[in-house]
Amino acid sequence: MSLRAATGVGLIAVLLWSSLATLTVLAKGIPPFQLEAMSFALGALIGLVYLVIRPQARRDLRQLTWPAVLLGVGGLLGYHFFYFLSLSSAPPLEANLINYLWPLLIVLFSALLPGERGKLRWNHLAGALLALGGAVLAMMQGRIHGADFSGAVLGYAAALAAALTWSAYSVLSRLFARVPSSAVAIYCAATSFAAVLAHVTAEQTVWPLSATQWMSIILMGLGPIGIAFYVWDYGCKHGDLRVLGAAAYFAPLLSSALLIAFGLAEATPILWIAASAITVGALLASKDLLSSRSANAPSISAKPSAV
Repeated sequence: MSLRAATGVGLIAVLLWSSLATLTVLAKGIPPFQLEAMSFALGALIGLVYLVIRPQARRDLRQLTWPAVLLGVGGLLGYHFFYFLSLSSAPPLEANLINYLWPLLIVLFSALLPGERGKLRWNHLAGALLALGGAVLAMMQGRIHGADFSGAVLGYAAALAAALTWSAYSVLSRLFARVPSSAVAIYCAATSFAAVLAHVTAEQTVWPLSATQWMSIILMGLGPIGIAFYVWDYGCKHGDLRVLGAAAYFAPLLSSALLIAFGLAEATPILWIAASAITVGALLASKDLLSSRSANAPSISAKPSAV
């Protein structure tokens, strides 16, 4: 497969991730850990089927280490718990925008890794401030329109925790670059199992009552929590990492547009300004990724399948 085609495969992941907020809102009413358990079970099924039909993929798993497993399961379980909690506790559009600070945080945290090229520059700091301003504007949207801002604080905090969890996990995954991508199926299966234990301990089971809820969970498990991990991994290994990295920063706008298209959020000038500020800030911070000087430099994967 050509470089352009492989890059196109990787870009499918960005489109799939953009649907996660909409599917999560449509599945509202299902406890966060239960939703994780159900969706990750489907995501793991995709990878496990691949392991069954590809003996070489099973042999590659010999390189898997316990620290990598702990990081993979902790990143997947922690991020999606905070993400689902944020969308069920705060206005979904605002919470979603705050969550999408993770591409920017990946750029900033990558400077802390040993051996990484370069230190923080003006564009990193300027991009961080711009994206932070967009996040604050998104949070203030509820107060500006007279909504109960205090009641959504938990959701906003969970969205920020999700962004921090995903970005930290993504950067730390670079320390386990030799672990094969087929390990993602194991991460998903272990995450689903851990979510079941957490659900039994802390939540009351709520089975989906409508076809919309069932369909949302199935699509979630097969798409943004399933296929997306695997196509992203292929794109990272065989496509243009600079294009894939930059494309991840457009997910906030695509995600917000889907929420509005499904009538799950209201399009207002303030929210579009906030979304634009976060996206432009992230692009500014990642300017080096798009420069000719970084053409041969390693890139940070924004999702766990690049582990």
